[in-house]
Amino acid sequence: MTETPVLVVTALGDITADLVLDELYGRGVPAVRLDPAADFPGAATMSARIGRGAFTGEVTTSTRSLDLSAVRSVYWRRPTPFINPQAAETPAQRFGVEQSRRGYMGALTALPGARYVNHPGRNQAAENKALQLATAARLGFEVPDTLITNVPADAAKFATDHGTVIYKPVHRVHLAGEDGRNRTVWVRAVHADELDDSIALCPHLFQACVPKIADIRLAAVGEEMFASRIDTDGDHLDWRQDQSLINCSPVPVPCSIRETVRAFLHAFGLTYGAFDFALDASGRWWFLECNPNGQWAFVDEATTGAIASALADILQKGDTT
Repeated sequence: MTETPVLVVTALGDITADLVLDELYGRGVPAVRLDPAADFPGAATMSARIGRGAFTGEVTTSTRSLDLSAVRSVYWRRPTPFINPQAAETPAQRFGVEQSRRGYMGALTALPGARYVNHPGRNQAAENKALQLATAARLGFEVPDTLITNVPADAAKFATDHGTVIYKPVHRVHLAGEDGRNRTVWVRAVHADELDDSIALCPHLFQACVPKIADIRLAAVGEEMFASRIDTDGDHLDWRQDQSLINCSPVPVPCSIRETVRAFLHAFGLTYGAFDFALDASGRWWFLECNPNGQWAFVDEATTGAIASALADILQKGDTT
């Protein structure tokens, strides 16, 4: 492939990435899709060379060869996770899994001159819930009173002081049920009399409950921002729990929110972020979290198309520094 391509790192079946790929293909921009945990070593091979001030190499599949030094930008979406090395049956297998994860992913995160949306290292830092909430508060977002604790008495007092409080995991997690299928831990309301000594086992995140009338999902792509109001048909606190019950409609972004979102992205070195806000009756936007790799393809068709176009613009331009 002689033209400088866009590399899209994600799993097969990622509908969100498909929209961006379709936009790139429609513009005639070459793009290569790769899923390291699934493609290596069977469907693809890789050689990366580092020396004399240069990084070169190639990824080869049955149909094409990708020059790693020529990649203009990388859309790092959601590649298939490598298995836990400890789950491998033998020491040799554990070694192979760990070397594969570090080797393939390490090389793909070190491409010279490529613009990452976003670099996975930046994503990882921005997913630190305590850090993002502290940063949001420092920058001027309205942030609900928050407590991260493993002290049962402190949790009970916080719940008593605030009445109904919200519980959410400190980090996104899926728990396997008895049938082996992953279960999501949804955001939910709790009261002081529900809290017991099991809180001592690990940190828990509690927030004062915002009397919201709707949710806002804001997708920030560089300087562009696309906000959608999310109304839920029912009393689900966490709208993600059943997206068949939600209705999304575009809303303008207040200037103060726009400025603070830019500052937040800059603080974490992000090009893209999906921000969640709670909207109260007075019109205030309460910062809940930022997912640096959050979904956006579920909102209305026009907004979805605009976000795909904005992402394609940045990927097509590549590194402009």
